[in-house]
Amino acid sequence: MLDEVQTILVVDDHPLMRKGILQLITMEPSLRLVGEAGDGQQGVELAHRLRPDLILLDLNMRGLSGMEALKALKAADLDTRVIILTVSDSEEDVVAALRLGADGYLLKDMEPEEVLHSLKTAAQGRIALGERVAAILADTLRHETQPRPIDSVKLTEREREILSLIAAGCSNKLIARKLNITEGTVKVHVKHLLRKLDLASRVEAAVWAVKQGFHA
Repeated sequence: MLDEVQTILVVDDHPLMRKGILQLITMEPSLRLVGEAGDGQQGVELAHRLRPDLILLDLNMRGLSGMEALKALKAADLDTRVIILTVSDSEEDVVAALRLGADGYLLKDMEPEEVLHSLKTAAQGRIALGERVAAILADTLRHETQPRPIDSVKLTEREREILSLIAAGCSNKLIARKLNITEGTVKVHVKHLLRKLDLASRVEAAVWAVKQGFHA
């Protein structure tokens, strides 16, 4: 349940950064560090062994990069939310990570309180985006090929319900719980939604839905 302590695995090749994150996590009773890794390969291996609720993942690491680790973690279909925590605010990295299925994207220059708040948001099953990252994503969507307008998309009632919950930042697991359906069924609906909207990721769908006035 969402009121349980959420376990976290930190994957970052800077020991001081890992130590700082550990100190931050100890400030929040609802979060508990269960492991740390200094490179992407070790991070993927620990994720399989520890099955944490959340993974904080750096992008720029020696060996297996954060982006490659993210791809491997999502391919493994672990019941884990992967949050990018990086110095990179490049549009290319933000969009690539979210399209690979990242459940959040935070910047290392955020205030500690903001990072902690974002981690708690992610622990509740919602998308965790730093304010600057959200602005970058919205700007990118404006300048890319425009998705279909709402009046040209034929959505079922269930798809509209799910889109409203995606707009609220809910994860597949949280949507399944709210609608009393299986997570597998939610995934199928999300896949159909993205195809109908000509979008590549659920985060893009969330931004689009908010602009169209969808509310949970």
